[in-house]
Amino acid sequence: MDVKDKIIVITGGASGIGKALSELFAAEGAKFIAVADMDKSGAEAVAAGIGGQAKAYSLDVTDEAAVSSMVDDIVARAGPVDLYFSNAGIFFSDSPSWSATQQTNAQWEKIWQVNVYAHVHALRAVLPSMLERGGCGFIVTASAAGLLSQIGDISYSTTKHAAVGFAESLAISHGDDGLYVAALCPQAVKSKMTAGAEDSSAAGDGLMEADEFARRVLSQMQEGRFMIRPHPEVEGYFKHKANDYDRWIGGMRKFRRHQLETTGRPV
Repeated sequence: MDVKDKIIVITGGASGIGKALSELFAAEGAKFIAVADMDKSGAEAVAAGIGGQAKAYSLDVTDEAAVSSMVDDIVARAGPVDLYFSNAGIFFSDSPSWSATQQTNAQWEKIWQVNVYAHVHALRAVLPSMLERGGCGFIVTASAAGLLSQIGDISYSTTKHAAVGFAESLAISHGDDGLYVAALCPQAVKSKMTAGAEDSSAAGDGLMEADEFARRVLSQMQEGRFMIRPHPEVEGYFKHKANDYDRWIGGMRKFRRHQLETTGRPV
């Protein structure tokens, strides 16, 4: 999957990894980039920096009608969507008690809507046209938490595991139809989401610069990988988990204890 001459949607595009991907894809010759985010001014700033081949959209990814309307506008303006990068996401945490029952029903419902259902809404809006034309792609940002776990945030870990499952099922169902599908599973990348989290468990291997992250993502897309892991450490951790699940759980408990002792919080 390459991006040259492609019409691309990137949700969560106003900052962080979405911004970096938008800018790199534009530099690599994308025909049109829809920078979608609830942060309208941020999306507009990114689109303005890219220039005439980009347009900002104020978008709530949990609103299926709004997603469909945006796709219709893109089709009318530039043509059918070739690549949908379903990147928007949110997280809470298990603070202050650090109990697995800390998060409210409202938080659980919200994070399911953003981190899982948003992918479903987007797919419904673009899949028929993508299958009709072939050579298109759908990428889900699932996080390394979808393969491993995010200590101290049970709803984030759960929904990101679900996002990996969604992408995997999509690849199995429609890979033979010519649809490129990928699950993007990074560790921490420098962004507004990770600001102030330099000592968090997610940043245990450091915070990757967003532009380096974007280059690694594009390289793995061009190789046709389903599992995109910009942080090479994640592959090793995932293998350890698969080889001995009980030992891996024990190691994560030890890591949690270490985080509590050194930072006062496990996340």
